[in-house]
Amino acid sequence: MALFGPFAQVRDQIRDVRFTAAMAYAAEMLRPGSAAQSRIGLVGLGQTERIELAAGAFALDQAYEPKQRPDGFFESHRRYIDVQVIVAGEELMEVEDISRLTVALPYNPERDFIKYADTAVASVLRMRTGDVAIFYPEDGHMPSLYWRGSGLVRKTVVKVPVA
Repeated sequence: MALFGPFAQVRDQIRDVRFTAAMAYAAEMLRPGSAAQSRIGLVGLGQTERIELAAGAFALDQAYEPKQRPDGFFESHRRYIDVQVIVAGEELMEVEDISRLTVALPYNPERDFIKYADTAVASVLRMRTGDVAIFYPEDGHMPSLYWRGSGLVRKTVVKVPVA
């Protein structure tokens, strides 16, 4: 099931070598004045930049305004684990085990993406600058949701290969 919280605490709980590149990138992204943090600061509103990392992992650096809950949707992935790092701003995320969700759009292997119908019983996470959420293939998640007064969010989503 999903793992979330402040970066240092999440990093200390991850012992799996598949996350080595993701945790190193997240640490660099959250270090004030780092090259990675400067780079994400240049990502334009509504844009995503892909950064190749080691061992088949890659990062999607993003800048966006969080969306209202009715505009969100649940998704999951089969080939990649999401490591979502809030670099600046705050948002809500929802998470629910996919066994409790209904598939709305079947698996698209090219996008590694499954879309699910909405549910009113998901767990809600309030994510702030420096927080990380790790979503495994069994975790249906709805990220990027508006929270009272939240504005621009800068986030990186590191995609970690499952195998």
